[in-house]
Amino acid sequence: MKIAIIGVGIVGATAAYQLSKNKEVELVIYDDGVGQATKAAAGIICPWLSQRRNKDWYRLTARGAAYYPELMEQLQKDGVSQLPYEQVGALVFKKTPELLEKLEKIAAERRKEDERIGTLTKIEAENISSYVPGWNGTHGAIHCSGGGRVDGKLLVEQQLFLAKQNGARVQQEKVSLARDEEGKVVVQTNSGLEQFDKIIVASGAWVKELIEPLGYYVDVRPQKGQLIELELETTEETGEWPVCMLHGEIDILPFANGKIIVGATHENDQGFDLTDSQELQQKMYEEACEVFPALKEVKWLGSRIGTRAYTSDFLPFFGSVPGEETLFVASGLGSSGLTSGVWIGALLAQLSVGVTPLFSVDSYSPKKYIQNKI
Repeated sequence: MKIAIIGVGIVGATAAYQLSKNKEVELVIYDDGVGQATKAAAGIICPWLSQRRNKDWYRLTARGAAYYPELMEQLQKDGVSQLPYEQVGALVFKKTPELLEKLEKIAAERRKEDERIGTLTKIEAENISSYVPGWNGTHGAIHCSGGGRVDGKLLVEQQLFLAKQNGARVQQEKVSLARDEEGKVVVQTNSGLEQFDKIIVASGAWVKELIEPLGYYVDVRPQKGQLIELELETTEETGEWPVCMLHGEIDILPFANGKIIVGATHENDQGFDLTDSQELQQKMYEEACEVFPALKEVKWLGSRIGTRAYTSDFLPFFGSVPGEETLFVASGLGSSGLTSGVWIGALLAQLSVGVTPLFSVDSYSPKKYIQNKI
């Protein structure tokens, strides 16, 4: 079976890694390397304390979080020593004691169904510094020991490397989709049309421009996200600090050797623009410094900028395109893409070779988001 994957963000890279293990699959991967959200992202894996009401979103992200330890075990068996994901715990902050108590109750209820949440501890503002030395915020938090962090760029690179090692062919070029004389969907490359038994389109916000020329409308829009990378001079083991989820958009992610990532913006009116916005980055930095004054004495390493994909109801979709048996798609993951993306990629790998997943995928069918224009 010959399969193409277009786009190797978190979904495409995971699907590629899983499919490359299948000896019966000839795998070709296309990616132009531009704007991908995952290559810019470092993420918090802790969906259990989210207060989003959409149950389908929660079920998908919770399963994605649960899949991370399994995926790390696979990577280790394949020789990866520097794992991109680590369970370091997460601090989720709230502005008032009442909101903190409400969050604690929600988390406790969810823990009854999923013990991977780990231990839940309410931490008063004055005690946060015992988790993150130098913290000086005025709000308390819930500490969730099951929370983790992931370097999305590293995870993509590792899975792509292993896929290539397993025989996958990678072509760095921008491709499009077309139909052959029989009406079958094919890949238009720089050297001509190439036919495949199955095609997986995992190009995030660019799914729209790939699918719509085939005669469909796609409910996807781009959102720009910016992160800043900082280096903190300290003797502390920053790699052991928990990730911090503040109010609004700002998260603080400590990594080893003093590396701190702050972000991210959610810019709905910038399209596919990837230029730095120093004003927005400075605003994020100042907000982070308010609670963590040690960041005032850091070295700026740079920024990461990418484009996320959102749907009108903020729920991801994946599976086969309606009316197209050979064409599979995933998009709309939004800001929780690193959490759900690995699981979506694994599911797409199964679906593309005709395996019915044990996880029910009906709620995420593309038929709601991809409609025939005729």
